[in-house]
Amino acid sequence: MTRFVFITGGVVSSLGKGLASAALGALLQARGYSVRLRKFDPYLNVDPGTMSPYQHGEVYVTDDGAETDLDLGHYERFTGVPSRRSDSVTAGRLYQSLIAQERRGDFLGGTVQVIPHLTDAINDVISADSDNADFVLCEIGGTVGDIEGLPFLEAIRQFGNRVGRDHAIFIHLTLVPYIPSAAELKTKPTQHSVKELRSIGIQPDIVLCRCDRPIPELEKNKIALFCNVSRSAVIPAIDVDTIYEVPLRYHEEGFDTQVLEAFGIRDSNEPELKRWEKIVNNIRSPEGDVKIAIVGKYTGLKDAYKSLTEALAHGGIANRVRVHLQWFESEIFESEDRLQHLAGVNGVLVPGGFGERGSEGKIAAVTFARQHNVPYFGICFGMQLAVIEVARNLGDMPEAGSTEFGPCNEPIVGELTEWLHGQELEIREQGGNLGGTMRLGAYECIVADDTMARRVYDSETVFERHRHRYEVNIGYRDQLEKSGLLISGISPDGMLPEIVELSEHPWFMGVQFHPELRSKPFSPHPLFSSFIKAAVKQSRLV
Repeated sequence: MTRFVFITGGVVSSLGKGLASAALGALLQARGYSVRLRKFDPYLNVDPGTMSPYQHGEVYVTDDGAETDLDLGHYERFTGVPSRRSDSVTAGRLYQSLIAQERRGDFLGGTVQVIPHLTDAINDVISADSDNADFVLCEIGGTVGDIEGLPFLEAIRQFGNRVGRDHAIFIHLTLVPYIPSAAELKTKPTQHSVKELRSIGIQPDIVLCRCDRPIPELEKNKIALFCNVSRSAVIPAIDVDTIYEVPLRYHEEGFDTQVLEAFGIRDSNEPELKRWEKIVNNIRSPEGDVKIAIVGKYTGLKDAYKSLTEALAHGGIANRVRVHLQWFESEIFESEDRLQHLAGVNGVLVPGGFGERGSEGKIAAVTFARQHNVPYFGICFGMQLAVIEVARNLGDMPEAGSTEFGPCNEPIVGELTEWLHGQELEIREQGGNLGGTMRLGAYECIVADDTMARRVYDSETVFERHRHRYEVNIGYRDQLEKSGLLISGISPDGMLPEIVELSEHPWFMGVQFHPELRSKPFSPHPLFSSFIKAAVKQSRLV
């Protein structure tokens, strides 16, 4: 029977519940168990798809087209288990479903209430579609004490009572801050957070303590005493310089052992952690360095590009180099003299984004990379702007643009209103709802022979994840290819360009999809491995 682990957080947000869940999943896998990870977010948005990246970081997209919280990216990167729509749940989505049922009359005139209707809906999701995994890890978003999180905490309390101690445990992540003026680590925030959780009816089995230094035994004993857990169940979560060291440190602190003991499991194999040791060693002992410029729109919040930064790090792991990221707000390059800031970089990457703001600065960065033979990687919007740049400067189409910015004479990029997803026709109305109406999820791409893309992938067919509303107009293919821009990857029906490249450039590629969503530290995405390899080669020419 599947066992369930519930991870809650207290004191402050952003302590790393998602990373803790992912690392625990990796440790359980390393012991031979199968895992599934889920995220429950208390906010009232149906999903984070329409939220600004400054509000909630990047939107992570699953193969089946769900727009989800960025923590699902951590789950996939650490475990390799593909996330699904059923692994991301928000209060908004649950309320939307309940209200729809009420409007249909499904409740037969009864009063619809948070308890039991919403809590029952949460409990149904907890155990559904788990493929009989040995462990299902459920992270509860927010912080204990937030009013919007109460239905979720009540639901997991009920769930734990129903399935019993042998099949559900609770882990609480808190902060143990260091106060410099007193030269002490303080346990009181943890005590109060656990007290708040216990007042709801949940007694944590393990207290995970985020801190920036080792916790003395006296403080560990105090936490155990006031939080009503055993001393061995107080697990320090000390800051590390790479997130991929977290599974190793957690194992050293006995985290996975305590989880198994909480379930009464004492005969488990020791975890096989060699691949994590190898990853950390490659990060700590690089054979070189490269500088990559990221020219984006949301550079003030690095979580807006979380999967991207991790995928670049994975490319560095594959090439045994340290990747230094230089962040540039694209608008600065709309002044030509600012392009000098790109001098000395070994690669330029323009990521996905929406809207006209900063687009001309990104196009200027594309021009710089093309003219100076600097490796260029355009992702989603970055691909579209690369196509526009080539059309304007090499294809004799100075008015080339995108209808995303308004009417234009040469609509190289336009809004897509219908497309094939497998054998099904997807249709979207212009000016319709924004949420969930893009081309989302995994789509097939046919990679052309004798192209850089084919050499990188070493496969004729690939599946990659999409999240966009605009496409490169296939009607311009002949004009673009005459200017040197080759469409090297395309949808099976031949209508949607997926990969473009400049054949006369050392490394110049744009992709309509988001390859960063499939990259993992133990399996770097081939496009990122190849891009960093090209950057390494470029660094030796400088």
